[in-house]
Amino acid sequence: MTEDTPPSPDYQSGPAAPIYVLQLRQDDPKKCTAAKLVKFRLARPLYRIRQVPSAALVLNPFVSAHLLNKDRAQVADHGLVAIDSSWEKADRVFETQLPGRSRKLPTLLAANPVNYAKQGKLTSLEALAASLYITGFTDQAEKLLSLFKWGPHFITLNTQPLEAYSKVQDETELTRAMSDFF
Repeated sequence: MTEDTPPSPDYQSGPAAPIYVLQLRQDDPKKCTAAKLVKFRLARPLYRIRQVPSAALVLNPFVSAHLLNKDRAQVADHGLVAIDSSWEKADRVFETQLPGRSRKLPTLLAANPVNYAKQGKLTSLEALAASLYITGFTDQAEKLLSLFKWGPHFITLNTQPLEAYSKVQDETELTRAMSDFF
């Protein structure tokens, strides 16, 4: 599969969670993973903060609450939102009061070529895929990652932490799991 060929529609098995991307257009559009998700209709684009669904789960690396498997129903019913911003401008973007329920991801390693093996420096694609994996939408996570040559390597690089994170029940167990890996 090339980088411009979408995955086949029958690749997905099982239920899918609604995916949204707030596109702030701060990155190179040719390298923007979120733009590609929108291009292949795997995510719905949002262009203003007020468009973020109020009951959706919003990925925000600057909040204290972590994403847990128990957030699955919220994701399934109301969707998952990635804020597509430049890492250089992220702190200013996330200072804004965002609608929805904000959650941050546990520690993972990036597989993208720009930040390979750096802790927490994930693309929007990687953040969405990790969220889907942790909340039990593994087929959908793999489908999103298949859009990029390096995408499937994200799960390979993080298999053990992702599996552990998808099984924890609370923040205490998650903290313990993160310290086991990082």
